[in-house]
Amino acid sequence: MIVTGGASGIGLATVARFREEGCSVAALDRDEAMLARCGADHTRVCDVADEASITAAVDEAAAALGGIDVVVCGAGIASRGDVVECSPEEFGRVMSVNVRGVYLTCRAAVPHLRAAGGGAIVVVASQLGLVAVPSAVAYCASKGAAVNLARAMALDHAHEGIRVNAVCPGPTDTPLAGRFFEETPDPAATRAAFAASTAIGRLIEPEEIAEAIAFLASERAGGTVGAALVVDAGYTTR
Repeated sequence: MIVTGGASGIGLATVARFREEGCSVAALDRDEAMLARCGADHTRVCDVADEASITAAVDEAAAALGGIDVVVCGAGIASRGDVVECSPEEFGRVMSVNVRGVYLTCRAAVPHLRAAGGGAIVVVASQLGLVAVPSAVAYCASKGAAVNLARAMALDHAHEGIRVNAVCPGPTDTPLAGRFFEETPDPAATRAAFAASTAIGRLIEPEEIAEAIAFLASERAGGTVGAALVVDAGYTTR
């Protein structure tokens, strides 16, 4: 299996979760130093938004692992700002990683899944792909696109035995979230507000999202196709 964004946060927890099950895992990420410590069977530095980079990385991972049957699109970036504050360059950067990166990863991986006789793709989206918050226009737009991209791919490839689903995490305690908090005027208050936005009063742990990913990738989820599985600790129920 392949995990993009596998060097930290949800991706890192996903690598660990599947390694516990004895799966062979390839982790792809831009952070070479973190990749070296992620515990995957195979690692490759790549940029999911660059076609040549991600295609070469997926092909190399398939060769190293003897094939691919699961792909987890976990690479992503965050951004702050409303439609005026968010520059065209920043908007394009977020869409390039969070949407184009999923498209390019899956475009490279589907032929390998076909060769394996089928498999599963899990797109790591967000609860903010289903609802919105102020001052995060690029992130919300990108994650909404990622959810519907997963749905479209699910319809296109279900007949090939390739199940595609999205997982929509709520506020999760990851390095990405930490950097987002640090960009606010009062990081501690922002972190506390995000924790309070859940029904359980805390941030979600990356391992809790990894469990949902493991379910969607497994045969237990054989009837789950084109779903957006929300794991947000009650965020969207309010």
